[in-house]
Amino acid sequence: MKYIKHFIVITRHKYYVMVECFKRGLFWQGLVHDLSKYTPSEFMQSAKYFQGSGTPITVIKAELGYSSAWLHHKGHNKHHWEYWTDFYNGTVKPIKIPEKYLKEIVCDMIGASKAYLKTKYDSSEPLKYFEAKTRDWLVVDEDREYIRKLLVDLIKNK
Repeated sequence: MKYIKHFIVITRHKYYVMVECFKRGLFWQGLVHDLSKYTPSEFMQSAKYFQGSGTPITVIKAELGYSSAWLHHKGHNKHHWEYWTDFYNGTVKPIKIPEKYLKEIVCDMIGASKAYLKTKYDSSEPLKYFEAKTRDWLVVDEDREYIRKLLVDLIKNK
């Protein structure tokens, strides 16, 4: 049953992200967003730890110390800030994220908020998530400010 519920949640999330991407002219990104979540390397581990109230990745990391599903996901999806980092000479360095992926990051936060919060969703939720959870994101300041601006605009234009 967890596997079916997980499938429903990720499909709902993917749908919401697709709608948001289409609104912003990101048609291809909307279509292919998170397709890797359906691959065995991501789906099986995530479904096993599915709880319904948030990403199973957090639960997996708490139990195992890492998540092979997450390692696969962030390495195959450019809408994650971790994709845009490099390790050199003992230091992890952020790389400037192209604008279309910054927009997809915002669409991803909106889609996740809608998928998990359901009827409790309102347009301020993605910004609340961003402010609470993204302090440790290793991104260039310009990218962080652009994401914040898009999320503030979302609230203003609801």
